[in-house]
Amino acid sequence: MTFTLDIRDHIATITLDRPEVRNALTTGVVEALAHTITEREADDDVRVFVLTGADPAFCSGFDLRHMAGEDRNAQRARLRPLEDRFRSFPPHHKPIIGAINGAAVTGGLELALGCDFLIASDRARFADTHGRVGVMPGMGITVRLPQLIGIDRARFLSLTGDFIDAARAYEWGLVTEVVAHEQLLSRAHEIAAHIATVPVHNIAALREQYDDVTSRLGEDAWNAENARARAWMTTEFDQERLRETSRGIIERGRGQQ
Repeated sequence: MTFTLDIRDHIATITLDRPEVRNALTTGVVEALAHTITEREADDDVRVFVLTGADPAFCSGFDLRHMAGEDRNAQRARLRPLEDRFRSFPPHHKPIIGAINGAAVTGGLELALGCDFLIASDRARFADTHGRVGVMPGMGITVRLPQLIGIDRARFLSLTGDFIDAARAYEWGLVTEVVAHEQLLSRAHEIAAHIATVPVHNIAALREQYDDVTSRLGEDAWNAENARARAWMTTEFDQERLRETSRGIIERGRGQQ
């Protein structure tokens, strides 16, 4: 099972559930998440999503071992159908609250950035290791991260690959609140319940307005990032180097938590 889905009181809680690999992503997981969100968009019983991970991590990013071992021709073919879809999630009108329970790294950070806003456990950690892995971000880091924390701090995270903790993430504006780990889901559900009392049409209109304004300011940036990421993965991605360095990248991340 890649994730679980629990629906109650108009809240759909999606829990990434591959704890043995720190909830690492695969293309299959991303596409299954997209399908679930699209499906529940049409479900009148769902008004808000909460996205979290099975402890101890939120999401460690894309599975490095899978990426390093995947057939390159198959990898290029897999990228082509995604050309018309960028950002972490497909188009949706219902809010997604990120409940960040642990490390959110690289692709996992991009997944978090795709949420409307983030509530973090005091155990949450954040890092962007795209540069160290040798993959270019294609789901929003170079667009969304500077919007939240400023271009210099975003460059710092991406160029160093260093981790920041929940307190620093709150100070920088990456997360909206930090709560005790044991209170994370209850707090996220409390906020979701508040949102669920607002008429669905009003919420959809507000989100559409935010998206429209953001799009007018930054659509070219999103398109440029997506195009560069696909081009890099098609022609420049170095699987051999990733196989050689993946263990060191993983251990470095663990040492900074």
